[in-house]
Amino acid sequence: MKKIICLLTFLITFSLNAQYGRRDSNRIGLSGGITQMSLFSDQFNAKPELGWTAGFSLRGNYYNDWQMAFGMHFTQSKFSLEALTTAEDITYTMSGVQVFLTGSYMVIEHHLSLEIGPVLQVNGKLAIEDNNKLKLLKDSPLLTANDIVDVTKISGNIYAGITAGIENVRLHVAYQYGINNFMNNLNKKDDLKALNGNQKFKANYGILSGMITIYL
Repeated sequence: MKKIICLLTFLITFSLNAQYGRRDSNRIGLSGGITQMSLFSDQFNAKPELGWTAGFSLRGNYYNDWQMAFGMHFTQSKFSLEALTTAEDITYTMSGVQVFLTGSYMVIEHHLSLEIGPVLQVNGKLAIEDNNKLKLLKDSPLLTANDIVDVTKISGNIYAGITAGIENVRLHVAYQYGINNFMNNLNKKDDLKALNGNQKFKANYGILSGMITIYL
C-alpha cells in the first residue's frame, strides 16, 4: 500500500506542476474536511462515526458547461460496533487513499456545480484500540473485534456531490458508495466463516463528506 501511495503522489504532483507551469485554465485545489462512514450489512449493526479527509485536485474546463476534476484524497473514516459484554462501543478506523475522476456540470459558473464519477480506494486493515481487540461482538458473539479487521484492500466507489462557493473557495458536500463487498477478504478464511456460523461476510460502506477547497 505504501508503494501505491508513493507512486500516486508522484504522478499527481508531476501533473499539477506541469499544469501550473502552462498557466492554462486548470485550477489546483487543496481540500480538507470531515467524513461520516456508515456500514450497510444484514449482520453488523454499525453506527456512523466522524473522521477526516484531506488532499489535492486538478480541475479544468472540458466541454461547454462541463469540467473534469482529478485528484487524490487521504482519508481516515470511522464506524463503531457494539460489544457483547460492555456498554462502550468498539470504534473501527479505516485509513486509506482515494483517487477520483469526476465530471462536473456547472449550473452557475464559478459558483454551483453538480458532480459524479468513479473513485478508486486503497486502504489497509481496520484499526482498533488494543484494549478492544479481544472483546466479543454483540452481532456475532463468537467473533472478537480483531477478527474482522482484515477487510478488502481495494474498492471501487461511486461519487456524487454538489459544489458551491466563489471562484477561489468552494464547499463540497458529497456521498460515496462502495460497490464491492467491503468484507469479502474475510470469506477467504475458513476459520472465520466457521465462527460466523458458516455465513458469508458481506457489507458495503457509504461515506458522507463535507470539504472546503481553496483553488490556487
